[in-house]
Amino acid sequence: MAEAEVFFTKDISPAGLKKAYEALGVQLTGKIGVKVSTGEQGARGYLKKELIAPFVQSLNGTIIECNTSYPGARTKTAEHLKVAEAHGFMDFAEVDIMDAEGEMKIPVKNGQHLEYDIVGTHLDDYDAMVNLAHGKGHMMGGFGANLKNQSIGVASRHGKAYIHSCGHTKNPVLCWQHKHAQKDFIESMAESAKAVADYFAEKGKPIVYITVANAISVDCDCDSKQGDPVIGDIGIFASLDPVANDQAFLDAIWATEEPGTAAIKERIESREGRHITEYAESLGLGSTKYRLVSLD
Repeated sequence: MAEAEVFFTKDISPAGLKKAYEALGVQLTGKIGVKVSTGEQGARGYLKKELIAPFVQSLNGTIIECNTSYPGARTKTAEHLKVAEAHGFMDFAEVDIMDAEGEMKIPVKNGQHLEYDIVGTHLDDYDAMVNLAHGKGHMMGGFGANLKNQSIGVASRHGKAYIHSCGHTKNPVLCWQHKHAQKDFIESMAESAKAVADYFAEKGKPIVYITVANAISVDCDCDSKQGDPVIGDIGIFASLDPVANDQAFLDAIWATEEPGTAAIKERIESREGRHITEYAESLGLGSTKYRLVSLD
């Protein structure tokens, strides 16, 4: 697969976010969904309104999310919206919980684990998507950035259970009891991320990928007991290729020499997290080969 372009700035600010987006050279139009994690109640690392509000408003974007499969404050729409409001997202945009009124299956092509992906019906309402991820560790996937944000992040509550169980159940209770190889789960995430990319592409709808690597903790924004950052802020990555963007984030983690780097590397390696980019590449979702273009 051809080498992809990944744009990078160390400027983690509204101006830096705007610069990263504009470097992509894509003019998104129509109804734009901005997929971010609203953050579990008690989490601290989610992307803050002070950083992303000007960008989202410049697109007249809608914050899009889905309910969670694990027990918490975001399993049901009404409670999820309260968390989104408490975390400031409703201060600058409409928040759409995409599976609030139902869900639908979309095809997974050439998947080894999933027959389909399950997403909220509201996904069809959008003409374009900004996959705006927060780069950090993750309890189950090792790390979370654009691929996770487009797989588990876009999946409905039952879709999340289906991915977590590697295609064995849509039941949010039973999915945690299913035993599977860790690599199978990583591959299931890649398959569902590819399904969303294919679904948008076939409708002529663009997706752009941005990862903000700040407040980098070992655990995810979905963890109510999320700890402090273990390394310093890195910057903002932007690409039209989600595999390249995730690979650039991983490579930046591996290039750091701070004491806390060992902790996040251990989390990623122990969960076989790096496998997601190579498997996603094998599915044709993108390229692990990229050219990093500095915007500074």
